[in-house]
Amino acid sequence: MANKDVLSRLEFRAVEAQKLIEHLKSEIARLKSSKSEISVDDESRRLMQENYELSKEVEIWKERLIKAEIENGKVPIALPSVRTSAGTPLSSGNVEVANKESKQLEEPKPVVVKEKPIVAKEKPVQEKAKSKKSTENESKPKAKKENPEKVEEKIDVGRLDIRVGLIENVDKHPDADSLYVETVNLGSEKRTVVSGLVRFVDKKDLEGRVVVLLCNLKPAKMRGITSEAMVLCASTPEKVEVLNPPQGSAPGDIVIVDGFEHRPDPVLNPKKKVWETVAVDLKVNSNGIATYKGVPLTVSGKGEILAKSLTDVPIK
Repeated sequence: MANKDVLSRLEFRAVEAQKLIEHLKSEIARLKSSKSEISVDDESRRLMQENYELSKEVEIWKERLIKAEIENGKVPIALPSVRTSAGTPLSSGNVEVANKESKQLEEPKPVVVKEKPIVAKEKPVQEKAKSKKSTENESKPKAKKENPEKVEEKIDVGRLDIRVGLIENVDKHPDADSLYVETVNLGSEKRTVVSGLVRFVDKKDLEGRVVVLLCNLKPAKMRGITSEAMVLCASTPEKVEVLNPPQGSAPGDIVIVDGFEHRPDPVLNPKKKVWETVAVDLKVNSNGIATYKGVPLTVSGKGEILAKSLTDVPIK
């Protein structure tokens, strides 16, 4: 609430009211000495009534300001008293007396006055409503803002969907000499997989082979053909070996890592770089076992995932 502005306005109105009182006293004296046809008594009553109304309105605004100061926890500011035409300070105590006196006055007759008295205007309704709303808002405790950001789920091997699959058919990519296009059986479904294995594995060694696949990568087009999974291999720049599931593995079997909850994303978001983060810790150890942070990748109840001959190399 802009208390300084309100106080300034009230002080200005109080001063103006005092000026008007002096003017009214002068008018009364002038009328008494003039030969005007207007009844001096009637005019005197009218001017006294206007004087009282103006003083009363100023006092009301003073009381409102004091109330607002108290509600805001501030010490009320002493405001100048407004004097009536009789020279008596106007307060809440003598407003009642003035009220009774005003009732005894006869209803004033319309009179044309040369100088227009200054009348204090009521504050607009819209401004009053705004001030009230502002005071209510200040008194209400501010609600704590909740943090809209969700805690990012931990990235580990449990978010990968690694499954056993059977390669049923292999063809060379029609538009890329280094790529194979494979049809893979995952038990409940079949998918198309494009692999860059032409330089490292013969076609006859892939057809009919059980392999390990990452199945929740976002599908991507490779030279016009969409690849829906990735064959996992032990890899070096010179040599690549397809990883082998344990004996007895069947299409659709899930690959897990002990100590890491299996909770695969439906599709890995490339922007989150889940695969890239996990792949750093996917390696074939010195015993030829596929591991994540040193823990073997296994098919539950059937055994560990192995490389044919490579050791101490990354899995890609």
